[in-house]
Amino acid sequence: MEVFGYIASVFIGISLGLIGGGGSILTVPVLVYLFGVDAFLATEYSLFIVGISSLFGSVSYFKKSLVDFKIALIFGVPSIISIFLTRNFLLPLIPNEIFKIGNFLMTKDIFLLLIFAGLMIIASYKMIQKRAEVAIEAFPSKKSNPILAVGEGSVVGILTGLVGAGGGFMIIPALVNLLKIPMKVAIGTSLVIISFNSLIGFFTSMNNVRIEWSLLATISAIAIVGILIGSQLSKKIDGKQLKPAFGWFILMMGIYIIVKELFL
Repeated sequence: MEVFGYIASVFIGISLGLIGGGGSILTVPVLVYLFGVDAFLATEYSLFIVGISSLFGSVSYFKKSLVDFKIALIFGVPSIISIFLTRNFLLPLIPNEIFKIGNFLMTKDIFLLLIFAGLMIIASYKMIQKRAEVAIEAFPSKKSNPILAVGEGSVVGILTGLVGAGGGFMIIPALVNLLKIPMKVAIGTSLVIISFNSLIGFFTSMNNVRIEWSLLATISAIAIVGILIGSQLSKKIDGKQLKPAFGWFILMMGIYIIVKELFL
């Protein structure tokens, strides 16, 4: 299973390099189902893997001056605060055994995986919509709305803190529609926001768990190699054409997690 896990780690990076996101949402399922990591620890590991991968993914955008650091601060600071509060105060409040109905016991791990599955289904819907990015670019809002952006940044931070996902599918539309920045700049800025959110979230809450650094470093290194491969492939393949197919895969994974945790 670990061999399949390492192969999946390559594809996490390839998807980041090829379509600019989405792959990070596979990190938690890969850690849980292929490496046997419990769900809470998987969300912690995911923060590091997603953060490092996004940081490497943002380098090419930075070189092309497609990163707006001022916008990254407006959106990123409330996200970081929300992640810190969620990881250090909200998550510890969730009991290990939430409720029991008959033979079914809702544990903290199952609860987190169900939230994650729901997030995967929402993300898949965004990817399957072939016209989504075109619509965002064609009809940007006329007025910048930093207050709403701060609010959405806080929501993204809570979700990232809960399940360890980057939330790029929420960040990019918010940057374009609420802060009026071009799509390519939004993607580059989103990667910077995700990297800082995830890495700061990881290092401010890592004292609560025991980190297996060898596994974490290996998966992160493999994902980074995947990003380099994906970046080269993106010069020959249009990532936007592959995005809907990847969205269907994410949808099936989300449904699988729900079925497995609730019924199997």
